[in-house]
Amino acid sequence: MLRYAAIDIGSNAVRLLIADISKDDEGFKFKKNTLIRVPLRLGDDAFLDHHISDKKVGDLQKTMLAFKNLMDVYGVSKYLACATSAMREAGNGAEIIKKVKEYANVDLEIIEGQREANIIYANHIEENLDAKKSYLYIDVGGGSTELSVFVNKVPVASKSFDIGTIRILDNQDKEETWDDMRNWVKEHTKDLKNVAGIGTGGNINKLFRMSEEKEGMPLPYLKLKGLYNSLNSHSLKERISIFGLNPDRADVIIPASEIFITLMKWTGIKQIYVPKVGMVDGIINLLIEENLTNASYL
Repeated sequence: MLRYAAIDIGSNAVRLLIADISKDDEGFKFKKNTLIRVPLRLGDDAFLDHHISDKKVGDLQKTMLAFKNLMDVYGVSKYLACATSAMREAGNGAEIIKKVKEYANVDLEIIEGQREANIIYANHIEENLDAKKSYLYIDVGGGSTELSVFVNKVPVASKSFDIGTIRILDNQDKEETWDDMRNWVKEHTKDLKNVAGIGTGGNINKLFRMSEEKEGMPLPYLKLKGLYNSLNSHSLKERISIFGLNPDRADVIIPASEIFITLMKWTGIKQIYVPKVGMVDGIINLLIEENLTNASYL
């Protein structure tokens, strides 16, 4: 069994996905074997101080060592570890890469916003899209939001914006960035009719599950707005006890909802599809593309 691993060092959480790779007539595919999520919240340090504290660096080192040991036990042959918005903004990012390498023997790559958008795009969700519709693909993270516009199943524009859930909670989102995002979205969707949304990230996945919509069906704007209003009318403690949310989800779900709702309002999108994919899935797909697609492995 061929196994690949993806590590996503985000602003809110750090994730490890170990995936089993197989081949059929249509090409290579993967099945999720193990997914682990550790809420390190690197963004709190990075966005406020532009420096990740020794305590969080130590936690990251220990997490990466645990991930490395798991990858060894599972017999992972290739992995890619990507750090996004928080590490991009931390002045000590390069130093952290060195420390993680020395401590855990894991190679980290700090990726730019455009590469992050490209990795998410490697999920090729456009293959399942309706060619008659245009789509705005929205991936919301802790530090940034990646947007792509699809027309006739082809990506025609994509951009990363420094607007994310942790950044908003820490009051580090800038008005001009919101303006830039609004202008970009309006510019790239103004001539399109019948635009639908596609949403990825842990928060929209959670909102979709809470909506109790059928798998594969879109989440209507009005239902998303209703969920947001309901969540927002409760305190953080109540969101944990009443809705059963994890403490590290109960706060970020509010700004995440606001990002999705705002983008849908700006573009007149009435429904959003929620495929259960994200950064780690994109990394696995990228590894498959780079290592297997043109190779005769099986």
